[in-house]
Amino acid sequence: MEKAIRFHKTGGPEVLQLEDVAVGDPGAGEVRLRHVAVGLNFADTYFRNGTYPISLPAGMGVEAAGVVEAVGPDVSNVAVGDKVTYTGFLNTLGAYSTARTIAAAPLIKLPAGIECETAAAMTMRGLTSAYLMRRIYPFKSGDTLLIHAAAGGVGLIVSQWAKLLGLRVIGTVSTEEKAAVARAHGCDEIINYSHEDVAKRARELTDGVGVNVVFDSVGKSTFMASLDSLKRRGLLVCVGTASGPIEPFNPQILAMKGALNVTRPALADYIADPAEKAELAGEIFGHVAAGRIKIEINQRYALGDAIQAHRDLEARKTTGSSIFVI
Repeated sequence: MEKAIRFHKTGGPEVLQLEDVAVGDPGAGEVRLRHVAVGLNFADTYFRNGTYPISLPAGMGVEAAGVVEAVGPDVSNVAVGDKVTYTGFLNTLGAYSTARTIAAAPLIKLPAGIECETAAAMTMRGLTSAYLMRRIYPFKSGDTLLIHAAAGGVGLIVSQWAKLLGLRVIGTVSTEEKAAVARAHGCDEIINYSHEDVAKRARELTDGVGVNVVFDSVGKSTFMASLDSLKRRGLLVCVGTASGPIEPFNPQILAMKGALNVTRPALADYIADPAEKAELAGEIFGHVAAGRIKIEINQRYALGDAIQAHRDLEARKTTGSSIFVI
């Protein structure tokens, strides 16, 4: 029997259970995949607590990397023995497991130089960073980017990528330890929101002008500060809701604050088209394989420690990427 984390009701981390599961042969269009490492993402908590409603009982996690053990009929994109990674949404739910059957379509073959642990730590974060840096805004050298949660997995990748493009990067963090991590990965300036006013400090750092773009993965608690950090006609990219969903607001606020723009993108849209997904994956994997962007795996857990992993994640005790090592 294989092992998997499942949950039968929504709630806190304590609803997660390690269970024995049977993994059969792959059907048409499927493979049987032996996991080497599984990604831990904040989005996982949204499935667990009911923010993303799904039928229960259910598996947990949407990202992992491993080795193909068997292929079913009509599979041509991967073969037995291939090292692969994947991320998605409902189509990949169930990643917290030692092995599974899964549709072959979402799988990405790992390029040379990328190991499974690195892939599990970066596929969702890397593809998210790729669309943020390459699809959302026409960045040019000298632009200023403010990124919340700068010491997180996406924050560290985005900060390094931004420096490759010649951007000025301002990161927000909650502790001096996280500030040091963010600075080491490309942040030019740090705002510690535990004791600094984010918008006020962002204005001071830009001589009162404001920043071109804000990447905000925090949501409810940072929304207004993010708007107030922008220059005229600047762009707020709402890319997550770690503090809760953004409350309804009157769009007239955007006009009053300088004809601001707001967008709420989703990774699923940017990886729905196989060609675009391959292009984005090629960019991020290329940067990592060449050493231009480093993936920091700062927390490793056993699969049976999923409850503690979720507690650490929600308590903001983590930096960089977190994975389960199988």
